[in-house]
Amino acid sequence: MKKVLFICTHNSARSQMAEGLLNVMGSGKYMASSAGTTPSKVHPLAIYVMKEIGIDISHHRSKSIEEFKGEKFDIVVTVCDNAKEACPFFPYAKKYLHRSFEDPSQLPEARQLAAFRKVRDEIKKWILNTFLKEESDGA
Repeated sequence: MKKVLFICTHNSARSQMAEGLLNVMGSGKYMASSAGTTPSKVHPLAIYVMKEIGIDISHHRSKSIEEFKGEKFDIVVTVCDNAKEACPFFPYAKKYLHRSFEDPSQLPEARQLAAFRKVRDEIKKWILNTFLKEESDGA
Protein backbone atom coordinates (compact mmCIF):
# COMPACT_ATOMS: atom_id res chain seq x y z
CA MET A 1 0.00 0.00 0.00
CA LYS A 2 1.38 3.43 -0.98
CA LYS A 3 1.59 6.12 1.69
CA VAL A 4 0.56 9.64 0.65
CA LEU A 5 0.84 12.91 2.59
CA PHE A 6 -1.31 15.86 1.50
CA ILE A 7 -0.11 19.27 2.70
CA CYS A 8 -1.78 22.68 2.69
CA THR A 9 -1.39 25.77 4.82
CA HIS A 10 -3.89 25.21 7.64
CA ASN A 11 -4.78 21.52 7.17
CA SER A 12 -8.39 22.63 7.51
CA ALA A 13 -10.04 21.97 4.15
CA ARG A 14 -8.21 21.02 0.95
CA SER A 15 -5.71 18.56 2.40
CA GLN A 16 -8.37 17.12 4.73
CA MET A 17 -10.75 16.51 1.83
CA ALA A 18 -7.96 14.98 -0.25
CA GLU A 19 -7.03 12.65 2.61
CA GLY A 20 -10.63 11.51 3.04
CA LEU A 21 -11.21 11.07 -0.68
CA LEU A 22 -8.06 9.04 -1.36
CA ASN A 23 -8.55 6.84 1.70
CA VAL A 24 -12.05 5.92 0.51
CA MET A 25 -11.55 5.86 -3.28
CA GLY A 26 -8.12 4.23 -3.09
CA SER A 27 -8.91 1.89 -0.20
CA GLY A 28 -6.46 -1.00 -0.17
CA LYS A 29 -4.08 0.77 -2.56
CA TYR A 30 -3.34 4.01 -0.72
CA MET A 31 -3.11 5.18 2.87
CA ALA A 32 -3.39 8.96 3.01
CA SER A 33 -2.60 11.45 5.75
CA SER A 34 -2.70 15.23 5.76
CA ALA A 35 -0.88 18.06 7.49
CA GLY A 36 -0.47 21.83 7.46
CA THR A 37 2.46 24.20 7.51
CA THR A 38 0.51 26.26 10.10
CA PRO A 39 -2.30 23.95 11.25
CA SER A 40 -5.53 25.29 12.68
CA LYS A 41 -8.72 23.17 12.82
CA VAL A 42 -10.81 21.18 10.36
CA HIS A 43 -13.31 23.55 8.77
CA PRO A 44 -16.96 22.61 9.48
CA LEU A 45 -17.89 23.09 5.81
CA ALA A 46 -15.19 20.61 4.76
CA ILE A 47 -16.80 18.06 7.07
CA TYR A 48 -20.26 18.97 5.75
CA VAL A 49 -19.50 18.70 2.02
CA MET A 50 -17.62 15.43 2.48
CA LYS A 51 -20.58 13.99 4.40
CA GLU A 52 -22.76 14.94 1.39
CA ILE A 53 -20.86 12.36 -0.68
CA GLY A 54 -20.79 9.74 2.07
CA ILE A 55 -17.30 10.36 3.47
CA ASP A 56 -17.01 11.11 7.18
CA ILE A 57 -14.01 13.27 8.11
CA SER A 58 -15.55 14.51 11.36
CA HIS A 59 -12.96 12.52 13.31
CA HIS A 60 -10.05 14.23 11.51
CA ARG A 61 -7.90 16.78 13.30
CA SER A 62 -5.59 19.43 11.95
CA LYS A 63 -1.98 18.25 12.16
CA SER A 64 1.40 19.90 11.74
CA ILE A 65 3.90 18.65 9.19
CA GLU A 66 6.25 18.31 12.17
CA GLU A 67 4.25 15.23 13.22
CA PHE A 68 5.37 13.46 10.05
CA LYS A 69 9.08 14.29 10.00
CA GLY A 70 11.12 11.15 9.53
CA GLU A 71 8.17 9.14 8.16
CA LYS A 72 8.52 7.44 4.81
CA PHE A 73 5.96 8.46 2.18
CA ASP A 74 5.69 7.24 -1.36
CA ILE A 75 4.15 10.55 -2.44
CA VAL A 76 4.05 14.01 -0.83
CA VAL A 77 1.44 16.33 -2.36
CA THR A 78 1.10 20.07 -1.80
CA VAL A 79 -2.41 21.32 -2.59
CA CYS A 80 -1.76 25.06 -2.34
CA ASP A 81 1.01 27.38 -3.47
CA ASN A 82 1.77 28.60 0.06
CA ALA A 83 2.37 25.04 1.24
CA LYS A 84 4.59 24.35 -1.75
CA GLU A 85 6.79 27.30 -0.82
CA ALA A 86 6.89 26.42 2.90
CA CYS A 87 7.00 22.63 2.62
CA PRO A 88 10.11 21.10 4.13
CA PHE A 89 12.00 18.42 2.30
CA PHE A 90 10.83 14.92 3.18
CA PRO A 91 14.00 12.91 2.53
CA TYR A 92 12.18 9.60 2.45
CA ALA A 93 9.52 10.65 -0.09
CA LYS A 94 9.80 8.87 -3.40
CA LYS A 95 7.77 11.43 -5.36
CA TYR A 96 6.54 15.01 -4.96
CA LEU A 97 3.40 16.39 -6.61
CA HIS A 98 1.85 19.84 -6.58
CA ARG A 99 -1.67 20.86 -7.56
CA SER A 100 -2.98 24.14 -6.23
CA PHE A 101 -6.68 24.36 -5.34
CA GLU A 102 -8.52 27.54 -4.36
CA ASP A 103 -8.97 28.05 -0.61
CA PRO A 104 -12.78 28.03 -0.20
CA SER A 105 -12.58 29.46 3.31
CA GLN A 106 -11.16 32.72 1.94
CA LEU A 107 -14.35 33.59 0.05
CA PRO A 108 -17.23 35.62 1.52
CA GLU A 109 -19.33 33.48 3.86
CA ALA A 110 -22.35 33.58 1.51
CA ARG A 111 -20.27 31.87 -1.23
CA GLN A 112 -18.36 29.40 0.91
CA LEU A 113 -20.65 26.36 0.75
CA ALA A 114 -20.67 26.41 -3.06
CA ALA A 115 -16.90 26.95 -3.06
CA PHE A 116 -16.29 24.00 -0.73
CA ARG A 117 -18.39 21.77 -2.99
CA LYS A 118 -16.53 22.99 -6.07
CA VAL A 119 -13.11 22.38 -4.51
CA ARG A 120 -14.20 18.97 -3.20
CA ASP A 121 -15.29 17.96 -6.69
CA GLU A 122 -12.08 19.31 -8.26
CA ILE A 123 -9.95 17.37 -5.78
CA LYS A 124 -12.00 14.21 -6.38
CA LYS A 125 -11.54 14.48 -10.15
CA TRP A 126 -7.82 15.18 -9.74
CA ILE A 127 -7.37 12.18 -7.43
CA LEU A 128 -9.19 9.93 -9.90
CA ASN A 129 -6.99 11.11 -12.77
CA THR A 130 -3.72 11.22 -10.84
CA PHE A 131 -3.86 8.24 -8.49
CA LEU A 132 -6.56 5.87 -9.63
CA LYS A 133 -6.44 6.23 -13.42
CA GLU A 134 -2.91 4.88 -13.52
CA GLU A 135 -4.01 1.92 -11.39
CA SER A 136 -6.72 1.01 -13.91
CA ASP A 137 -4.31 1.57 -16.82
CA GLY A 138 -2.06 -1.11 -15.37
CA ALA A 139 0.68 1.30 -14.36
